[in-house]
Amino acid sequence: MVGVSGASGTPYAAAVVRGLLAAGEAVDLVVSRASRLTLLDETGISFRDAHWRDDLRSWLERGADGKPHTFATEVADPALADVRYWAAGDLAAGPSSGSYPAKGMLIVPASTACVAGVALGLSKDLLQRVASVTLKERRPLVVAVRETPLSGQTLKQLVALDEAGAVVLPASPAFYAGATHIQDLVDFVAGRVLDAAGVPHQLYRRWRGELGEARSPG
Repeated sequence: MVGVSGASGTPYAAAVVRGLLAAGEAVDLVVSRASRLTLLDETGISFRDAHWRDDLRSWLERGADGKPHTFATEVADPALADVRYWAAGDLAAGPSSGSYPAKGMLIVPASTACVAGVALGLSKDLLQRVASVTLKERRPLVVAVRETPLSGQTLKQLVALDEAGAVVLPASPAFYAGATHIQDLVDFVAGRVLDAAGVPHQLYRRWRGELGEARSPG
């Protein structure tokens, strides 16, 4: 399960979905209503329930720098066949039940409102409901919070999620992997999200204990 909330960072979500598809994973996708506004603002893409496949393709093809068709070959129709979309308002959707088969859930990016809703068990939309189901079924939940600064209340809610078994993973890019492009920074965060979920990928160069490696060619 991939849940996309309303925080800034839609390129993170696109990179995670591409990484999952590249690893041969099927994806159940929930896009919150608030995240559609962010997606429109950050990419110009209107995400519509009735045309979700076309809109998702446009989103996943777009690079972090805003250029369209950057990843066109990675998100061809065969890959998108492994994506199942659920409307955020559909509380009767399959993933709203613990009997629905799922390996876990990745919320990327996670807004503070989403964090609060999940921590308090509000289940006000399908995204929050699926997160609650993931926790109660003891499945992996990764929360890629993307907000700064963090208030004391949000920090308490993140601690509550950690205590409930979730992985709290701030969307914090690192530079030791030798980033030369904004996409490299996005892919680092996406790669760490996939690491937390146990999904293999090649999105960033891992630390191998060699100082200065980030400045070396290749």
